[in-house]
Amino acid sequence: MIEQNTINNVDCVKGMKTLKDKCIDMVITSPPYDNLRQYNGYSFDFKGVANELYRLLKDNSVVVWVVGDQTVKGSESGTSFKQALYFKEIGFNLHDTMIYKKNSSTFPAKRNGNRYTQIFEYMFIFSKGNPKANLICDKKNKWAGHKDFSGILKNPVPDKSPRTNIWEYTTSFNDKNDHPAVFPEKLVYDNLISWSDRKDLILDPFMGSGTTAKVALELDRKFIGFEISKEYCNIANKRIELLLRQEKLDI
Repeated sequence: MIEQNTINNVDCVKGMKTLKDKCIDMVITSPPYDNLRQYNGYSFDFKGVANELYRLLKDNSVVVWVVGDQTVKGSESGTSFKQALYFKEIGFNLHDTMIYKKNSSTFPAKRNGNRYTQIFEYMFIFSKGNPKANLICDKKNKWAGHKDFSGILKNPVPDKSPRTNIWEYTTSFNDKNDHPAVFPEKLVYDNLISWSDRKDLILDPFMGSGTTAKVALELDRKFIGFEISKEYCNIANKRIELLLRQEKLDI
């Protein structure tokens, strides 16, 4: 029996099979893709994961799937697109193809090379039906306060509108630990407030260093996580324990 607010040291497909249908309000994760990440030697059953996510996700909810591609012999693998097409094949909608833009690149391009510096990952939003949304409105409008001359707009243009689907994050000191590929906490924060509500149950099948769990608790959400690496599971649990101790001190 998988309990809420736990990170379980087990293969995620095996763990997800113990959960009941349509019990998850939102999924956010970044799988160990291609060979870009040295993930303690583990690989994963992509189709098994995708099928379980479809079974577990409630209607009108989303999976946020952050993924990239490896370049081999001058060609990108295209794994991200293959995965996106499979999600569609099993019933998901490709609600949005968003971009997670990084503030810097691990491998800057060479001046005498033939490709530009890679600085983003895809952040696919797969929906099961028509998703609920709480869009972040932080894009300033040039014509704020004005009305158009045609009279179609009855109200003035608002000060701010929903942001674009390219999100840029700076990895802070708090995001760095012994895990090779850590989510920026703000990326998880922005997605959780966009696609979920308080008390919702959030699933991360590749919990890694525990960022999803930490941010979910801070935003008054519940979580279930799976992590096959014992080492990374320990890292994640330490972060959660530290957060809970701090919350007790603040009371």
